[in-house]
Amino acid sequence: MAYINLLPWREKKRKEKQQEFAVLSAGVAVLAAAIWGLVHIQVNGLIDAQEQRNRFLEKEIAMVEDQIKEIKALESTKENLLARMNVIQELQSNRPLSVHLMDELVRTLPDGVHLTAFVQKGNSLQMQGEAQSNARVSAYMRNIEDSEWLDNPVLDVIETVRVDRSRIAKFTLHATLKQPRVTEDEGSNP
Repeated sequence: MAYINLLPWREKKRKEKQQEFAVLSAGVAVLAAAIWGLVHIQVNGLIDAQEQRNRFLEKEIAMVEDQIKEIKALESTKENLLARMNVIQELQSNRPLSVHLMDELVRTLPDGVHLTAFVQKGNSLQMQGEAQSNARVSAYMRNIEDSEWLDNPVLDVIETVRVDRSRIAKFTLHATLKQPRVTEDEGSNP
Protein backbone atom coordinates (compact mmCIF):
# COMPACT_ATOMS: atom_id res chain seq x y z
CA MET A 1 0.00 0.00 0.00
CA ALA A 2 1.11 3.33 -0.88
CA TYR A 3 1.22 6.11 1.60
CA ILE A 4 0.19 9.57 0.43
CA ASN A 5 1.02 12.55 2.53
CA LEU A 6 -2.12 14.71 2.63
CA LEU A 7 -0.82 17.15 5.21
CA PRO A 8 0.49 19.81 2.80
CA TRP A 9 -2.73 19.66 0.82
CA ARG A 10 -4.87 20.08 3.97
CA GLU A 11 -2.58 22.82 5.11
CA LYS A 12 -2.95 24.57 1.75
CA LYS A 13 -6.72 24.13 1.82
CA ARG A 14 -6.87 25.56 5.38
CA LYS A 15 -4.83 28.62 4.33
CA GLU A 16 -7.09 29.16 1.33
CA LYS A 17 -10.17 28.98 3.57
CA GLN A 18 -8.54 31.37 6.06
CA GLN A 19 -7.71 33.78 3.23
CA GLU A 20 -11.23 33.45 1.84
CA PHE A 21 -12.66 34.07 5.33
CA ALA A 22 -10.42 37.13 5.80
CA VAL A 23 -11.42 38.52 2.39
CA LEU A 24 -15.10 37.89 3.11
CA SER A 25 -14.75 39.41 6.59
CA ALA A 26 -12.99 42.45 5.15
CA GLY A 27 -15.65 42.72 2.43
CA VAL A 28 -18.46 42.48 4.99
CA ALA A 29 -16.71 45.04 7.21
CA VAL A 30 -16.28 47.44 4.27
CA LEU A 31 -19.89 46.86 3.19
CA ALA A 32 -21.11 47.42 6.78
CA ALA A 33 -19.04 50.61 7.04
CA ALA A 34 -20.41 51.79 3.70
CA ILE A 35 -24.00 51.06 4.80
CA TRP A 36 -23.39 52.75 8.16
CA GLY A 37 -21.92 55.78 6.36
CA LEU A 38 -24.88 56.00 3.98
CA VAL A 39 -27.36 55.68 6.85
CA HIS A 40 -25.42 58.31 8.81
CA ILE A 41 -25.44 60.69 5.80
CA GLN A 42 -29.15 60.05 5.20
CA VAL A 43 -30.06 60.64 8.88
CA ASN A 44 -27.94 63.82 8.99
CA GLY A 45 -29.65 65.02 5.82
CA LEU A 46 -33.07 64.38 7.33
CA ILE A 47 -32.03 66.19 10.53
CA ASP A 48 -30.75 69.17 8.53
CA ALA A 49 -33.95 69.29 6.46
CA GLN A 50 -36.06 69.19 9.64
CA GLU A 51 -33.95 71.92 11.24
CA GLN A 52 -34.47 74.09 8.15
CA ARG A 53 -38.22 73.48 8.37
CA ASN A 54 -38.12 74.35 12.09
CA ARG A 55 -36.24 77.60 11.39
CA PHE A 56 -38.75 78.48 8.67
CA LEU A 57 -41.66 77.75 11.01
CA GLU A 58 -40.05 79.81 13.79
CA LYS A 59 -39.71 82.77 11.40
CA GLU A 60 -43.32 82.39 10.29
CA ILE A 61 -44.51 82.06 13.91
CA ALA A 62 -42.59 85.23 14.84
CA MET A 63 -44.22 87.08 11.92
CA VAL A 64 -47.68 85.83 12.93
CA GLU A 65 -47.06 86.82 16.57
CA ASP A 66 -46.08 90.32 15.40
CA GLN A 67 -49.28 90.48 13.36
CA ILE A 68 -51.29 89.31 16.39
CA LYS A 69 -49.69 92.08 18.48
CA GLU A 70 -50.61 94.63 15.80
CA ILE A 71 -54.17 93.29 15.68
CA LYS A 72 -54.48 93.52 19.47
CA ALA A 73 -53.15 97.07 19.39
CA LEU A 74 -55.65 97.95 16.64
CA GLU A 75 -58.49 96.34 18.62
CA SER A 76 -57.49 98.33 21.69
CA THR A 77 -57.41 101.51 19.62
CA LYS A 78 -60.78 100.60 18.13
CA GLU A 79 -62.31 100.06 21.59
CA ASN A 80 -60.90 103.41 22.77
CA LEU A 81 -62.31 105.17 19.73
CA LEU A 82 -65.71 103.51 20.16
CA ALA A 83 -65.76 104.53 23.82
CA ARG A 84 -64.94 108.11 22.84
CA MET A 85 -67.62 108.05 20.15
CA ASN A 86 -70.17 106.81 22.69
CA VAL A 87 -69.21 109.58 25.12
CA ILE A 88 -69.48 112.16 22.35
CA GLN A 89 -72.87 110.80 21.28
CA GLU A 90 -74.10 110.87 24.86
CA LEU A 91 -72.86 114.43 25.29
CA GLN A 92 -74.49 115.45 22.01
CA SER A 93 -77.81 113.93 23.03
CA ASN A 94 -77.66 115.55 26.51
CA ARG A 95 -76.45 118.95 25.31
CA PRO A 96 -79.87 120.62 25.11
CA LEU A 97 -80.96 118.90 28.32
CA SER A 98 -79.47 121.49 30.68
CA VAL A 99 -81.22 124.30 28.81
CA HIS A 100 -84.54 122.47 29.00
CA LEU A 101 -83.95 121.72 32.68
CA MET A 102 -83.32 125.35 33.60
CA ASP A 103 -86.28 126.46 31.52
CA GLU A 104 -88.51 123.87 33.16
CA LEU A 105 -87.36 124.87 36.65
CA VAL A 106 -88.45 128.44 35.94
CA ARG A 107 -91.80 127.33 34.45
CA THR A 108 -92.69 125.05 37.35
CA LEU A 109 -91.90 127.52 40.15
CA PRO A 110 -95.13 129.11 41.40
CA ASP A 111 -95.24 132.62 42.79
CA GLY A 112 -94.00 132.82 46.37
CA VAL A 113 -91.42 129.98 45.96
CA HIS A 114 -87.76 130.38 45.21
CA LEU A 115 -84.87 127.89 45.17
CA THR A 116 -81.79 128.40 47.30
CA ALA A 117 -79.82 125.33 46.16
CA PHE A 118 -79.99 122.92 43.26
CA VAL A 119 -77.93 119.72 42.75
CA GLN A 120 -78.07 117.35 39.79
CA LYS A 121 -76.48 113.89 39.83
CA GLY A 122 -77.30 112.03 36.65
CA ASN A 123 -81.09 112.07 36.40
CA SER A 124 -81.56 112.75 40.12
CA LEU A 125 -82.32 116.32 41.19
CA GLN A 126 -82.26 117.80 44.68
CA MET A 127 -83.79 121.21 45.25
CA GLN A 128 -83.76 123.29 48.39
CA GLY A 129 -85.79 126.40 48.70
CA GLU A 130 -88.13 128.67 50.60
CA ALA A 131 -91.84 129.22 50.14
CA GLN A 132 -94.37 131.58 51.65
CA SER A 133 -96.52 128.61 52.73
CA ASN A 134 -96.79 124.83 52.64
CA ALA A 135 -99.54 125.14 50.04
CA ARG A 136 -97.11 126.78 47.63
CA VAL A 137 -94.69 123.83 48.08
CA SER A 138 -97.60 121.50 47.24
CA ALA A 139 -98.36 123.57 44.15
CA TYR A 140 -94.69 123.32 43.14
CA MET A 141 -94.84 119.51 43.49
CA ARG A 142 -98.00 119.38 41.32
CA ASN A 143 -96.27 121.52 38.69
CA ILE A 144 -93.32 119.10 38.69
CA GLU A 145 -95.70 116.15 38.17
CA ASP A 146 -97.32 117.94 35.22
CA SER A 147 -93.96 118.81 33.67
CA GLU A 148 -92.60 117.16 30.51
CA TRP A 149 -89.02 117.21 31.81
CA LEU A 150 -89.43 116.59 35.57
CA ASP A 151 -91.08 113.71 37.36
CA ASN A 152 -91.56 111.96 40.72
CA PRO A 153 -91.34 114.84 43.20
CA VAL A 154 -90.60 113.61 46.72
CA LEU A 155 -90.62 116.02 49.64
CA ASP A 156 -87.85 115.15 52.08
CA VAL A 157 -88.03 117.96 54.60
CA ILE A 158 -90.31 120.89 55.17
CA GLU A 159 -90.04 123.10 58.20
CA THR A 160 -91.57 126.38 59.09
CA VAL A 161 -89.34 129.12 60.50
CA ARG A 162 -90.07 132.67 61.62
CA VAL A 163 -88.19 135.44 59.88
CA ASP A 164 -89.03 139.07 60.68
CA ARG A 165 -92.59 138.46 61.94
CA SER A 166 -93.45 136.22 58.96
CA ARG A 167 -93.39 132.47 58.57
CA ILE A 168 -91.37 130.83 55.81
CA ALA A 169 -91.45 127.15 54.82
CA LYS A 170 -87.97 125.81 54.07
CA PHE A 171 -88.02 122.60 52.07
CA THR A 172 -85.85 119.94 50.47
CA LEU A 173 -87.34 118.22 47.47
CA HIS A 174 -86.11 115.40 45.20
CA ALA A 175 -87.24 114.79 41.64
CA THR A 176 -86.05 112.91 38.59
CA LEU A 177 -85.19 114.27 35.19
CA LYS A 178 -86.91 112.67 32.22
CA GLN A 179 -86.73 113.27 28.52
CA PRO A 180 -90.08 113.58 26.79
CA ARG A 181 -90.73 111.42 23.80
CA VAL A 182 -89.78 113.21 20.61
CA THR A 183 -91.96 112.75 17.56
CA GLU A 184 -90.28 112.18 14.21
CA ASP A 185 -91.16 115.68 13.02
CA GLU A 186 -89.51 117.31 16.06
CA GLY A 187 -86.48 114.97 15.95
CA SER A 188 -85.66 115.73 12.33
CA ASN A 189 -85.50 119.50 12.87
CA PRO A 190 -82.23 120.59 14.54
